[in-house]
Amino acid sequence: MKRRRLLAGLGAGTLLAGAGIPVASAQNKRFNWRLVTTWPPNFPIFQETVRRFADEVRRMSGGRLNIQAFAGGELVPPLQSFDAVSQGVVEMGHGAAYYWAGKIPAAQFFTAVPFGMNAQGMNAWLYSGGGLDLWREVYAPYNLVPFPMGNTGVQMAGWFRKPIESLTDLKGLKMRVPGLGGKVMSRVGVNPVLLAGGEIYTALERGTVDAAEWVGPFHDLRLGLYRAARHYYGPGWQEPGAVMEMIVNKRAWESLPADLQLIVETVAKASNLLMLSEFETRNLEALETLRSKHRVEVLEFPDDALVALRKHTQDALDEDAARDPVFRKVHEHYTAFMRNNDAWARISEQAFARARSL
Repeated sequence: MKRRRLLAGLGAGTLLAGAGIPVASAQNKRFNWRLVTTWPPNFPIFQETVRRFADEVRRMSGGRLNIQAFAGGELVPPLQSFDAVSQGVVEMGHGAAYYWAGKIPAAQFFTAVPFGMNAQGMNAWLYSGGGLDLWREVYAPYNLVPFPMGNTGVQMAGWFRKPIESLTDLKGLKMRVPGLGGKVMSRVGVNPVLLAGGEIYTALERGTVDAAEWVGPFHDLRLGLYRAARHYYGPGWQEPGAVMEMIVNKRAWESLPADLQLIVETVAKASNLLMLSEFETRNLEALETLRSKHRVEVLEFPDDALVALRKHTQDALDEDAARDPVFRKVHEHYTAFMRNNDAWARISEQAFARARSL
């Protein structure tokens, strides 16, 4: 009988190993992880997505992987989440890669590039075009494994206290605009200002800034920005499809059995899709409220401004690529994929949109 039990145990272990599932998973080993974010507590869509992710991982793993989610400031300051995960203080983090541009300039490509790819293009690049492999290569020196986990879709260009009728109207404005978008805006005479989301309304209402961009209609409505500025401009040339990231400490990731890794990857992919879907739905509803109830004027940026901003975007990217070999490598990879993606879009998505408008 003892011999039979031993053989049965060995047989089960062999089957699990053959399936790529470590035997430790069969012993119900449990992992208790902490996840920190850059978002305020109860922040709609962003923090909600993180909480749902943690809950679904727990349920799918049968409680073997329990992730406790903390909003920005609850465990570590929001913009220290990258370092906390990198150093192994916590196991996971959620935010946007361009927040770390100060230490990894190339990280900006994995969130959004002005006049770059939209959400559909970014997903194609990351999941099927080698972009995610490149992202992981860039983050490897920081002991991090990144995953796409959310997308805002095309954002809005921002709220302006005065109308923008030409490029010259931008000169001298103080505007809350981060990342590459802020760098490009500075080239046409705008003074970029960095403000946390909770500070935008007050600054705009008091005239500390003349304009501000945040996310899109849903979040902009929630902040009440329409009360401080009446001119709402699109499209969001500065963030045409902003990817949110989940980062996992490399040592913690490698400690997980293969089946738990698969659960995390699968739920992250589902969360990526669901966030974009939610934004597309809620933004449309919020935009209608802004127009009909609050009489907000929704306008398009003037053509001469967009042409100038696009030129300055290319100049800024080329200059950074000349200084930083990692930036150059990612820039070349991103640009090559975008060129092919655009060629296909012209005879697929764009041609279809044109056909519908006839």
